[in-house]
Amino acid sequence: MFPVRCFTCGKVIGHLWEEYQAKLEEGKSPKEALDELGIERYCCRRMFLTYKSVIKEISKFKGAVG
Repeated sequence: MFPVRCFTCGKVIGHLWEEYQAKLEEGKSPKEALDELGIERYCCRRMFLTYKSVIKEISKFKGAVG
C-alpha cells in the first residue's frame, strides 16, 4: 500500500519500494539505499522514511459495515 506518487511533488516513486526494502535487508542504511535509488528530493525521501504499513490494522475490520 506504499503510495504510487510523492504527496508533495507528484513524482512516481511506488515502483522503488521493493528495491528500497531489499537494500535495507542487505544491511544498507536508509540514506545509502535512497542515494543508490536516485531519490534526491527531501519530500520523496520523506515518503520512504516515514511510511508505515497499516494493512494488519485494517484487516482486523474486514467484516465491519460502515
